[in-house]
Amino acid sequence: MIPTLLSVLLLLPVIGFLANGAVALHGAGGNGNRSTARHPLVTIVGPGVILAAFGVALTIFFDMQRAPELARHIVSFGQWMPVGSLVVNWNLQLDQLSILMTLVITGIGSLIHIFSVGYMRDDASYARYFAYLNLFVAFMLMLVLGGSYPVMFVGWEGVGLASYLLIGFWFSDRANADAGRKAFIVNRVGDFGFLVAMFLIWVTTQRLDYLGAHAALGAMAGTPVVLAIALFLFVGCAGKSAQLPLYIWLPDAMAGPTPVSALIHAATMVTAGVYLVARAAPIFSGAPEASLVVTAIGALTALFAATIALRQWDIKKVLAYSTVSQLGYMFVAVGSGAYTAGVFHLVTHAFFKALLFLGAGSVIHAMHHAYHHTHRESDPQDLRNMGGLARYMPATAAAMTVATLAIAGVPPLAGFFSKDEILASVFARAHDSPLADATLLGIPGSAVLYAAYGIGVVTALLTAVYMMRLLLLTFYGENRTGEGEREMLHEAPMVMTGPVLMLGVLTAVGGWLNLPALLPLGPVGLLDAWLAPVTGGSAARLAGAGHLDHGTETVLVAVATGVALLGIAVAWWQYRKPVPDSALVPNEGGLLANAYYVDRVVDAAIVRPVSLFATVVLARGVDTGVDRALTAGGGVFARTAALVGRRLQDGDVGKYAWLLAAGAIALLAALTLS
Repeated sequence: MIPTLLSVLLLLPVIGFLANGAVALHGAGGNGNRSTARHPLVTIVGPGVILAAFGVALTIFFDMQRAPELARHIVSFGQWMPVGSLVVNWNLQLDQLSILMTLVITGIGSLIHIFSVGYMRDDASYARYFAYLNLFVAFMLMLVLGGSYPVMFVGWEGVGLASYLLIGFWFSDRANADAGRKAFIVNRVGDFGFLVAMFLIWVTTQRLDYLGAHAALGAMAGTPVVLAIALFLFVGCAGKSAQLPLYIWLPDAMAGPTPVSALIHAATMVTAGVYLVARAAPIFSGAPEASLVVTAIGALTALFAATIALRQWDIKKVLAYSTVSQLGYMFVAVGSGAYTAGVFHLVTHAFFKALLFLGAGSVIHAMHHAYHHTHRESDPQDLRNMGGLARYMPATAAAMTVATLAIAGVPPLAGFFSKDEILASVFARAHDSPLADATLLGIPGSAVLYAAYGIGVVTALLTAVYMMRLLLLTFYGENRTGEGEREMLHEAPMVMTGPVLMLGVLTAVGGWLNLPALLPLGPVGLLDAWLAPVTGGSAARLAGAGHLDHGTETVLVAVATGVALLGIAVAWWQYRKPVPDSALVPNEGGLLANAYYVDRVVDAAIVRPVSLFATVVLARGVDTGVDRALTAGGGVFARTAALVGRRLQDGDVGKYAWLLAAGAIALLAALTLS
């Protein structure tokens, strides 16, 4: 039964891709892409296959609950790469972690697909959009269900391809095409680390499946090779999940349609790196130094991105840097061995970040509609053009208010429980644990962990400030859209508002997935118990004897809550009144507004030199030189051969006789000497 269900689960989005792709190709070959706009088959198949996949995932989940023996199930579809002693089977691994990720991908993905029906309804490439969206989900399912590193890598590369297609969906605009290429190239840098890690795993263990490789490497804990494997795996994670220094592609990924941003940020691609660390927990727990690296990079990324978000005016850019920052939190958790806390925040983040992006999509949809009817040229994504939209979009405003409070860490919303668990876990491991006893560049592990906790608290404050700033500038205060546009503003259609409201409910109650013992508002530690068979042993290895008493935990909860409320108060104080005109003047200067000039530095230090080398040396030197040499050389050879041929075959019989005699003498001499 399980093999059949898994096959159906993977095939459903593939079928959607093929069906919608066929409609897109038919439209392009007939009357152009316009013929595919709002095609009824696409409207049914696009969201329908993902909803059906969610239903299959729920069936598998309930079967696993009823039959504990199905908790870890390996399904093999035959050999894939039999090369000498290397035999890679096309295996899927069903366990508590993979089914949880599958539910998030298909569940949140379904809501995003439904939202897309309204958001993209008038787009000329409607069918092509849903084909790419279905393909994205198919590869993400392959990534989380793969039973070995090579099978995971197929999904890993597949979501890279799909993201390239979706980010650059409106490729006729040069900026969109460049953003797609940037995402693709930066991810390939990270993927090189993943490939090296796989090579090292094979050379060391002669296995690439999770169970075999992890068992072998677990017995080698603390050795340099395990450290190297963990570090190279994290390079891949940093590329896919946008950590320093490979985060630069994600803010530009906003170039695609807004539902694409929701899918990439909330439920799929950018969380793949966090999933990989949790999946490879036996490796990372056997290399405490590598785990400290993950923790440190995660903390620095969280703070770095949060500061940039403070000065962004594009509503999607604020959310993009917010995602980078929240991913940093997740890496702090999984790096410190709190794998359940990291996955918990991954799930709650999927709820509120999907809501924030889809809510932003509803706002952009309304603003674009208003500007289109008044023929005014203005940016529908600029916060300075909004304000007071709650009067025209009350449902969206209410849902986004819930999401803002959740990401800020206000109890009892989902983000509060997951973020608090991360901070408490890091604080607990800062003393009397293997991580505390390890060192990073000569710095004691305890100092690294305490610093990560402190950075996490500061980042929580900044998160509350920039998210409350976004909420107030968008929905509250004076309206800045203009009198003509104001009359055209209205709530999005129900096909768009419905998913937003459903995500609002999930954001409100999602924290109940893993309630702490300190706040027994319901069943305690559901996610802890569910993931224990997969990550429990690795988490225990890094946790040591570190345990917080109720008094300390209460203080930490109070600090986290106080910081969130302080950040909200700061933003409210600054933006509660009408925004002064001076604050609305476009400001192209400033360190934070320009994201610390990282893109300019990368462009000057890497992009331009590489482009110059490619143009001058490779294109003009090698390509042109070789081409000219071959062309000119071929001409000289042809002319020489023709000249010799004319001289030899001029009809002179005496010359033929002399040549025949000379040839015979040369042949006899060669035979004699041999």
